[in-house]
Amino acid sequence: MNIKKYIPNIITLGNLLCGTIATITAVNGDFYATAILVGIGITFDFFDGFMARLLQVQGELGKELDSLADMVTSGVVPGIVMVQFMLHSKLYNQLGVSSWDSALDIGLNLDKWLSYEIIGLLLTLFAGYRLAKFNIDERQSDSFIGVPTPAMNLFVLSLPLIAEYTSNPLILDIIHNKYFLIVTTIVLSVLMVSELPLFSLKFKTYAFKDNVVKYVFLLASLVLLFTLKFVAIPLVIILYIVLSVFKNLKSTKTV
Repeated sequence: MNIKKYIPNIITLGNLLCGTIATITAVNGDFYATAILVGIGITFDFFDGFMARLLQVQGELGKELDSLADMVTSGVVPGIVMVQFMLHSKLYNQLGVSSWDSALDIGLNLDKWLSYEIIGLLLTLFAGYRLAKFNIDERQSDSFIGVPTPAMNLFVLSLPLIAEYTSNPLILDIIHNKYFLIVTTIVLSVLMVSELPLFSLKFKTYAFKDNVVKYVFLLASLVLLFTLKFVAIPLVIILYIVLSVFKNLKSTKTV
């Protein structure tokens, strides 16, 4: 029995397990636990492909299983988190409740509050469409077309973490604003299925001249994360998109 061919799929199942548990914690409004589980799941998502290439055991089963796991971890979970965070933000703005635990303690029936917040599930729907599209798109072997679901996921999960660990009133007012959250949901959904080319962090060579944009992105990301902590996460995603657009424009002018 060739054990090594099962290793990448076992890692993928680890991603699926993390996503499944994260779904439960997201429904319960435990954003911190959800973020940790998703972080572990995304790490598994990176290493399953890495191990498949290393062991030379790539196959259609692994490809399909990977998409199914991503659908849970980076599709279902961010949709639920956005809905929950919109509800939390409504309580923050209307009742001055600053934490999810406090919102539950006051005994409100949140089902009666649910209205526009359901739009957060657009993230789940568009993530599913993107993953299905990705499986049949042969153009995305060395780069991405549209924002990857893990990037969208990290952006969404950063919002409740910023709300919990940032005291800046301006930032809090922005991320708790319902129009900001609605627009963010729609923009992220559209970007996932757009035809926008985005660079991949896979390195064919490590020469600086061949990877200037990638090295600039990694260095800038480290500086932002070190100085701004959780606030840096959405900025890093935005920087990724901006640098990709810059790289595309430069390539077009060169041609």
